[in-house]
Amino acid sequence: MICAMPELSRRAALRLAMSAAGAGLLIGARPASAAPPQAAPTMTTGAFDSAARGGMTTNWAIARPPGQTGALRPLIALHGKGSDASTVMAGGVEQGLAQAVDAGLPPFAVVAVDGGGSYWHRRASGEDSGAMVTDELLPLLADQGLDTSRVAFLGWSMGGYGALLLGGRLGPRRTAAICAVSPALWLSPGAAAPGAFDGATDFEANSVFGMPALGSIPIRVDCGNSDPFYAATKAFIGQLPNPPAGGFSPGGHDGGYWSSQMPAELTWIAPLLTA
Repeated sequence: MICAMPELSRRAALRLAMSAAGAGLLIGARPASAAPPQAAPTMTTGAFDSAARGGMTTNWAIARPPGQTGALRPLIALHGKGSDASTVMAGGVEQGLAQAVDAGLPPFAVVAVDGGGSYWHRRASGEDSGAMVTDELLPLLADQGLDTSRVAFLGWSMGGYGALLLGGRLGPRRTAAICAVSPALWLSPGAAAPGAFDGATDFEANSVFGMPALGSIPIRVDCGNSDPFYAATKAFIGQLPNPPAGGFSPGGHDGGYWSSQMPAELTWIAPLLTA
């Protein structure tokens, strides 16, 4: 029950308000100076129970350059098989972002999330790490102050395939750019690694070959000449309607090669993501 304010209290409040108003008139009614916006932390981490992954606890991390007060757009970095969000961020992402912005690149955020080993698409088990990204992670990032109206995808190996798949499915209106590094691609279901797909039907339903949307999204593909996915990656590039950025260079399917490509990849992605 809400009690009525006593008459004396109402009168006192009215006098106080009138006094404050009069004081404002006397000093020219100058508003108080607003406090400067507080910069976001360079690293934010958390976890949620993903319905798309069957209730599995799913860790996420956001890295930002120092001193950012605005809503940055996210580059979603998809890990390879056997990796996770913490492994992606363990490679010095915070320092790399700071150096990139100091060198003149427009600022953006890098996001990593646990995706398990299900190759970023719905599996017969019911786990769907792709839907986790598009239906759960993106709204979460918006709640964390990021601008998810446009995003970019970067991925390595299994994550390179996932970047093409999820970026293509999200479409050119939302996907600003895709960078697939040593993407895990196969030319037939029988050639695929065990566990990558549930069978031929699953392979065909989740193929990135011939995806119409990929013809309307800026794409970069980097792959080492000694990479086991070299032949399939070359075939994938050959069927794209527009030649992608990047290309083939000396290297294998390993962290050394991936690290060597990162500066050029971020330089390519940043202006597309932030335009």
